[in-house]
Amino acid sequence: MRDGFVRATLTLLAGGALAQAIPLALGPWLSRLYSPESWGTFATFMAIATNVAVVACGRFEMALPLARDEAQAKGLMALSVRLMLMVAAAAFVLGLFLAQTPLADQALVLPLAVVALASASCLTLWATRAQRFRSLAVGRLVQYGGAAVVQVVLGLAGVGVMGLVAGPIVAAALACVWLCVPPPSGGWASVWQVPWAQCQRLAREYKEFPLFNTPHAFAGALQDTLTVALLMAWSGDAAAGFWGLAIRYLKAPATLIGSAVSQVLYPQLAHATPDQAQRAVRRTMAALAGLAAPLVLGLMWVGPELFAWAFGERWREAGRLAVALAPYIGMHFIASPLAVVTLAGEAQAWALKVAVVGQAVFLSALAVGLWWGGLIAAGWCVSAAMVVYFGLYFRALSQWTRWPERRWTPTEPSRLID
Repeated sequence: MRDGFVRATLTLLAGGALAQAIPLALGPWLSRLYSPESWGTFATFMAIATNVAVVACGRFEMALPLARDEAQAKGLMALSVRLMLMVAAAAFVLGLFLAQTPLADQALVLPLAVVALASASCLTLWATRAQRFRSLAVGRLVQYGGAAVVQVVLGLAGVGVMGLVAGPIVAAALACVWLCVPPPSGGWASVWQVPWAQCQRLAREYKEFPLFNTPHAFAGALQDTLTVALLMAWSGDAAAGFWGLAIRYLKAPATLIGSAVSQVLYPQLAHATPDQAQRAVRRTMAALAGLAAPLVLGLMWVGPELFAWAFGERWREAGRLAVALAPYIGMHFIASPLAVVTLAGEAQAWALKVAVVGQAVFLSALAVGLWWGGLIAAGWCVSAAMVVYFGLYFRALSQWTRWPERRWTPTEPSRLID
């Protein structure tokens, strides 16, 4: 199992590395094509779009790796898509409201962003269930690398903020096209043909996902929305732009490695014995900590100079912010892929409570820091508070023993990585 875990992770890392290398390489160009104020507006729009998209499917797509067979997986996909379309209609109404705000130019594309991002999430989990790791790697390359390419092209065309907004929407749509192949038996039309009664039965069986994982995911996305709102209210668009750029690049390693690890770890935990699951969690946590330490130390050593050199002198403040956020980023790097532990462990009620506490700690530390000394002080306060929070969280996960009875049977040996 360990060899299969490593091979699958390396496959996803290979695609993810290129997916992250493209926006990182184009970052200096993008930072010169778009101003800090434009990045602030983009961060605000994406925070809202992500907040809606992350709960658009009721989080039933997260149950796909746990489905007992393809018929049940099709039902979960049908349920997810139908909910997504209803939420997209609500997003259109929200867009009409936002048309009266400074986001007027971006408001009407909000439903498109919701559908593109939510669809990419559904199809990613569909491919994760099938353990199609090569397809996942290419999909990530298209979604994340393609977004930066589109943003550069539109920036050169002088499109303005809409160039930043269009990038992730177009790229997510292209990733969906890739992940749709190969289709399930009977084609994608068979998903649309799943009876609503079957969807209702699955909604009851997997009710813990909308009951606990949806508010969990919404609260996580809401944290980003409220963070941007606090920054803009306290320090203006430029500060939100500095924060947005810093977080985007500081979390790139977590996106790269964390996504690869979680996509392999989740199906493994879902079909492991309690002893195997506990060992896998501890081993993963230790490996991630070993990778995080040098990243944090390097960032604290050369942060301001690195940002000024890469993005231009006007972004030096983002480098100073990066130094302050480095301890928090290191802990987030470790925590990011471990979110699937509570999904596989069916402990979503506990995870929701822990997440709400963490988000309250984060936002409180941010507000105190902004009041106390502005943007950089806010970064240091967030790091100090979140190091303590994540330390307690990691201790709980490393000692986790409440693993449920597995839903798989010996008639499905192909579901294990070997």
